[in-house]
Amino acid sequence: MPHNYTPTLKNWLSLLLLTLLWGTSFMFTAVSLQSFSPLAIVSLRVLIAAIILTLFMYAKGWRLPVEPLAWGVFLLLGLAGNLLPFFLISTGQKNISSGITGLLMAFMPLATMILAHYFVSGESLNRFKIFGFLLGITGVVVVLWPSLVGAHSNLLSGLLILLATLSYAINAILVRRLPSYNPVVTAAGMTIVSSIAVVPLWLWQDLPWQQSYSVKDTLSMLWLGVGPTAFGTILLFSVIATAGPTFLSYINYVIPIVAYFTGALLLGESIEWHSLAAMLLIILGIALTRKRVTN
Repeated sequence: MPHNYTPTLKNWLSLLLLTLLWGTSFMFTAVSLQSFSPLAIVSLRVLIAAIILTLFMYAKGWRLPVEPLAWGVFLLLGLAGNLLPFFLISTGQKNISSGITGLLMAFMPLATMILAHYFVSGESLNRFKIFGFLLGITGVVVVLWPSLVGAHSNLLSGLLILLATLSYAINAILVRRLPSYNPVVTAAGMTIVSSIAVVPLWLWQDLPWQQSYSVKDTLSMLWLGVGPTAFGTILLFSVIATAGPTFLSYINYVIPIVAYFTGALLLGESIEWHSLAAMLLIILGIALTRKRVTN
């Protein structure tokens, strides 16, 4: 039976908070990169989130599964949903602004739509989805155009961000195809496996005890783990459970706007007409893919 969700004021406030958490994460990543390497950012985000999510999970009376299949699922989801995109985003942001990163990340639902056509039953493409995808691709080209026609070093960084959107899209498909568990348990398992995989590499590679970190950058780094990664995950599943996934999808329209303008207002990043045009094209593309075919 389909669920009939009626969003409440609490749902709208939760969605707003989640939008702020995820929309400003690119800004906090830009700040953290002043002291921390991309590998450090990935490691600390998943480690902090693993601790918080595990404590939250046990406080709710849930437990981690023991069967090997579950941990195999957590490993795949951790790679596609945590390690790879976090690293690609952090590396890409070394050369491009947080606002442009947020714009490019808005391509994720469009990439998911294309993959779903091939790997998820009942998610076939139609003329609105195809045209919406083409609008989104046009927006991406507009964002990257100065690098395509010039000698800028940020083209590769932009492509890394797009690879991160593809990784998130693959993760979304895996979530729908693999065996499912309690969402918070899954999130805790993902971050635990991710931490086991990446933290030793970070300790060996960066020797963090020999580095110096500013207070501002450290607080920003800690917030990335606590806010967007841990608390954002808990909030995400709460919104889905009480208001439904369609309601949650509204976030895709707002995150690029939040990311772009927080970077401009708080970090002094430039506002450019072609970026604003790209934002409009991508958001219109996402909106068009939601339109239903009536015949």
